[in-house]
Amino acid sequence: MQTTRVSLLLRLRQPEPEIAWRRFVELYTPLLFYWTHRVGLHAPDDADLVQDVFAVLVRKLPDFAYDPRRSFRGWLRTIVVNQWRDQRRRQAAAGVIGAAADVDVAELPDPRVDERFWEHEHREQLVARALAVMKAEFEENTWRACWECVVHGRAADEVAAELGLSRNAVYVAKCRVLRRLRQELHGLLD
Repeated sequence: MQTTRVSLLLRLRQPEPEIAWRRFVELYTPLLFYWTHRVGLHAPDDADLVQDVFAVLVRKLPDFAYDPRRSFRGWLRTIVVNQWRDQRRRQAAAGVIGAAADVDVAELPDPRVDERFWEHEHREQLVARALAVMKAEFEENTWRACWECVVHGRAADEVAAELGLSRNAVYVAKCRVLRRLRQELHGLLD
């Protein structure tokens, strides 16, 4: 089973956790929106729910004790479900039920039902988000050299000629980006 990076959760408990919170928000927002869309929420209800979830996390994560035998994503999903229920209750009390009115909470995807599916979804979300965040850390040619070789499977000589780099520079770029990706994802996908 894939786990959430424990060091990130621990950094959220530090006295000045702004950087850790930014990273946490960058990595988990797409997953939260994915879950909100699975229950039929759309703008602005989905954004409101995600904001409500983060408000709960700001209160609860400083005291959160990570248990490696339990799933952080399961706990996070429980918060999403509870906030979704609260949102529906508020809408019902106000006489305004949104598009999610006919979605039963039992239909909210349970990651335990098909763990491989959820692991794959989680892995894809984290890798895509980490890549998007990391891209800004590299010069365009460095990023493209790696991307063309790794993602598109192109030969280093071909990429070097296209980008006006030496073959060695392409290999160095590829190594730098992949090393940074491994650092970014360390503990998230192990």
